[in-house]
Amino acid sequence: MRTALVIGTGLIGTSAALALAQRGVVVHLEDHDPGQARTAAALGAGTDEAPEGIVDLAVVAAPPAHVAAVLADAMRRGVARGYLDVASVKGGPRRELQALGLDLSAYIGTHPMSGREKSGPLAATGDLFEGRPWVLTPTRDTDTEVLNLALELVSHCRAVPVVMDADAHDRAVALVSHMPHLVSSLVAARLENAEEAAVRLCGQGIRDVTRIAASDPRMWIDILSANPGPVADLLTDVAADLEETVQALRALQSSDDAKRRQGAGGIEDVLRRGNAGQVRVPGKHGAAPRTYEVVAVLIDDQPGQLARIFADAGRAGVNIEDVRIEHATGQQAGLVQLMVEPKSAPVLSAALRERGWAIRQ
Repeated sequence: MRTALVIGTGLIGTSAALALAQRGVVVHLEDHDPGQARTAAALGAGTDEAPEGIVDLAVVAAPPAHVAAVLADAMRRGVARGYLDVASVKGGPRRELQALGLDLSAYIGTHPMSGREKSGPLAATGDLFEGRPWVLTPTRDTDTEVLNLALELVSHCRAVPVVMDADAHDRAVALVSHMPHLVSSLVAARLENAEEAAVRLCGQGIRDVTRIAASDPRMWIDILSANPGPVADLLTDVAADLEETVQALRALQSSDDAKRRQGAGGIEDVLRRGNAGQVRVPGKHGAAPRTYEVVAVLIDDQPGQLARIFADAGRAGVNIEDVRIEHATGQQAGLVQLMVEPKSAPVLSAALRERGWAIRQ
């Protein structure tokens, strides 16, 4: 691939353009808002000047509701040898294109499984997709050259290609992305009118659960409007679980021992099912999840503290597998949780204590 046209210069489109430009591809940028395309160009994502001839690949990064129309316009203009979109829903746009009578041999639907809570070109980074799955949904009609162009794009973005059926993809993202986002928003909504004294008690757990609720509502209306059925089906199941959980909690309030035991059993069931589901979430680099030991270190909220901890861990020969930071309420301090292999935990704890760090048991 030598040339590309990115249509839609928001977070995803600009990030893909940055990755392509960094690898020597000549990238042209197009957007319904020329100012946004100029911003992306100023960031080094390419040029907002129109290509002089046909480009190798057109990447449509429009909202799901507009993908088919933007793709149809680009295909009718004949701007590229191959066309793909990066929308989070795949079945609907393909059916819309089919209904318009377009030749879909030059098109493939794709979805990079990566993003941020922020939107727009200023939130874009060239490494946004690195190590992340990038779903490709070819059909028997997809031209081999187009599939190869899509794979080349994924390679340039250092993502991991995953081939799926379009409708299977939509059911999958409803489960792992769209439904969780709504559940996160429902939990976060409980905080809107909560007492300040209660909100001040928020810890890492509530931050983890509500993090994705910070995303742009307008973007998510577009996404959910394109995949409402599978999401509604999943939320129906969640609602049934919630109703059973509420009944179990009410039973725990009973003065009847049998009802309390029944309630405890119901709560234990949902917690154990949660355990069983959580262990299926892929671990580091998409591998099977592993159990790590946590070494908790108390730190002051000062510049360079994390760098010192990582440097001291490196001197001890210990690899940090993951890290979490919990900030203390009302204090300029925090708790850094270092996840390491179980056999490395005693080594790291001893090394950090020796270097003056306060280890929390």
